[in-house]
Amino acid sequence: MHSLVNEDPFMNIYSSFCEKRKQFAVLVDPDKYSHEELLALTDLAANSGVSYFFVGGSLLTEGKLDSTISALKQNSDVPVVLFPGDTMQINSYADAILLLSLISGRNADLLIGKHVAAAPFLRKSGLEILPTGYMLIDSGKTTTALYMSNSLPIPRDKDEIAVSTAMAGEMLGLKVIYMDGGSGAEHPVSLSMISQVKKNIGLPLIVGGGIRSAAEAHERFSAGADILVVGNAIENEKSLLKQIARVVFSFQV
Repeated sequence: MHSLVNEDPFMNIYSSFCEKRKQFAVLVDPDKYSHEELLALTDLAANSGVSYFFVGGSLLTEGKLDSTISALKQNSDVPVVLFPGDTMQINSYADAILLLSLISGRNADLLIGKHVAAAPFLRKSGLEILPTGYMLIDSGKTTTALYMSNSLPIPRDKDEIAVSTAMAGEMLGLKVIYMDGGSGAEHPVSLSMISQVKKNIGLPLIVGGGIRSAAEAHERFSAGADILVVGNAIENEKSLLKQIARVVFSFQV
């Protein structure tokens, strides 16, 4: 499987997108992993071709962000990309940050407000910045991301809204589109929505939330997702990591 060692994350994402290679990110919520579990995860990831660790969460309460990133960096060559739920989750030990603009909502703080406050710290951090259009999609339940963002999700059966939102994000100059059902989503983003968004943008498309099986991963890659993000399901069933990695490998050209 394609190695990502010592390459910058955006070039990995963009080159894989151009070459139509699928990628796989493991979402690591620092509150949910002990040090021993992180070591086991890095061992498993090293043998499974994981492309990225996305680290963060909508609400972190245990103060373990530093130690989590440190453990991942010390025991793995997989790039560590921040997936921040708040400006408090900026951390210069990571390799990059998904600078999320919540384009699916109308909460001004998450469109630009938090970014203004974070900009001086981001400039000093040395982190690679990945400008990302973040779209919350209704997953059938109120997720932490939805509650903390104080925004309405895009209805899961309104493909046209998702398409127009993603197109607007691209026109605004964002570099990546991320459609997410949220951590613990009851339903993953629908195949039709993924397909329609993919047909109408020329950016890498990340899809996450509610993916619980290799079959669901295969379907979403087939529909057009370039990168799949899986978190909760792997926390509960470690063997799923290798199963999805085999799905990724099956799409390599």
